[in-house]
Amino acid sequence: MAHCIVPEAEAILDKEFPVLDKGFVRLVDYLGSDSRIVQSARVSYGEGTKSFRQDKGLITYLMRNDHTSPFEQVNFTFHIKMPIFVARQWIRHRTARVNEISGRYSVMADEAYIPTLEHINFQSDDNKQGRSEEPVDPVLQQKVAQILKDDQQRAFTTYHELLDLGIARELARIDLPLSLYTQWYWQMDLHNLFHFLELRLDSHAQYEIRAYAEVILSMVRAVCPMACEAFERLVVGGKRFSSTELEALKAMLDGQDCPLSGREKELFDEKLR
Repeated sequence: MAHCIVPEAEAILDKEFPVLDKGFVRLVDYLGSDSRIVQSARVSYGEGTKSFRQDKGLITYLMRNDHTSPFEQVNFTFHIKMPIFVARQWIRHRTARVNEISGRYSVMADEAYIPTLEHINFQSDDNKQGRSEEPVDPVLQQKVAQILKDDQQRAFTTYHELLDLGIARELARIDLPLSLYTQWYWQMDLHNLFHFLELRLDSHAQYEIRAYAEVILSMVRAVCPMACEAFERLVVGGKRFSSTELEALKAMLDGQDCPLSGREKELFDEKLR
């Protein structure tokens, strides 16, 4: 099986793609491409054994029918800088290999996330873990941003005072804010990366981690354009229906009223939009 070199991927290797106010994503390395997916699926050798159209059709078939192992043959290594609260959501995806900067060994940089004003929102009334789309007065947004900035500066001042007193780095760091930027190397195969992206590209995901997911997808697209096209069309742009929802669809196609009610109907209607 030949080593995969993708010119579009080579062009972005080691380049920082900015995210949020101080973060970035950098593609450190990749192993495999669309051709590796189809080679492993066919268990064949060499390039050019099938046409572009046949390769694309095979990848679409694999994605549509959840044949996941060929996608596991492609791997990515990213260098990512993100706020700690984003990292704590991110680490829930336990199929990655991660190496993070340590505040026990290193003096952490005075860098913390301040959301742009348009992303300072009220708590949602119907989503316990999300923001409301209700507009916030610009004066209040400015006040919130200043509160965050002032508290971050106080934390950094205290941090450096403790270090100057000779206090151990592992103790001096404990009062630093969740908005502090951290960095890690993050390696994951394409199958599990698509699962990460499916969840974190969703409109219900927190804006900050969604911003990283969008940048990562654009970089993966450079390596595996056919796989990403299938993923975006069948997974991101597709919908999964339960057995009761399928029965409701059949009834509606037969001209009947939707038999669902309550929260189940709300979720069903949301899928149909």
